[in-house]
Amino acid sequence: MFTIGEFARHGRVSVRMLRHYDALGLLRPAHVDPASGYRHYTAAQLARLNRIIALKDLGFTLQQVRDIVDDKVGADELRGMLRLRHAELETAVAAARARLVRVEARLRAIESEGHMSTNDIVVKSVPAVRVAEMTATAASLEPAEIGPVVRPLYGELFRHLDAAGIAPAGPGVAYYEDAPDGGGVVVHAAVEVSAPLRDGAFRILDLPALDRAATVVHRGPMDDVLPTVQALARWIDANGYRSTGHPREVNLECPEDRDDWVTELQAPVTEA
Repeated sequence: MFTIGEFARHGRVSVRMLRHYDALGLLRPAHVDPASGYRHYTAAQLARLNRIIALKDLGFTLQQVRDIVDDKVGADELRGMLRLRHAELETAVAAARARLVRVEARLRAIESEGHMSTNDIVVKSVPAVRVAEMTATAASLEPAEIGPVVRPLYGELFRHLDAAGIAPAGPGVAYYEDAPDGGGVVVHAAVEVSAPLRDGAFRILDLPALDRAATVVHRGPMDDVLPTVQALARWIDANGYRSTGHPREVNLECPEDRDDWVTELQAPVTEA
């Protein structure tokens, strides 16, 4: 038999934790010396300890752990509990990854402050263009929120266009509007077409001209667009203009490697 200290070392847990598990009736010592009160454990109890630690790390409460290791939970119920916990962990991991992407984007924006050239920003008029589009709502304009919405939209749009026998006649144009109820951003995934106006699974409409737009070319994936957007905003403010809407994103080149993407940002402006 092992003393509590020896058992803790073999189980890679603390003595304090073993005492806590004893108090809860989760892992009783195999023997307690009646004179000294010293606890002793057997090697066979390591298996129960391992199950307790594994279930606890999966996020189960200690009461749930006790029910499971004491066989109060049937195999089917345990499988259901494990599947549910698996789904919860996957959701948490996805949320953590999304937060990491947002933090990285902000870090890139901070690192680029004052270092991005604004020499290539041009103010010009943008003509009206006929587009086919589909829309959905994103939680915010954060690149990490927009990407998972706009990419599936484009996939669905191109499938509908192909089924309708309509070929794109120009680049894609993504543009945004604040949701009317303040609950996020309406994402428009559009592409230039030559076809009659229509409504249905997708819309064909004339995207209005912009009398004046401050434009800049962004090179690379749109997940990295934040520094370019903020450089454009600083230029607009420093040069006597005022932004009147969200910038449009015209996809000039979209090869398979997103690092080689070329996108023109067109921010509608007026004189301040």
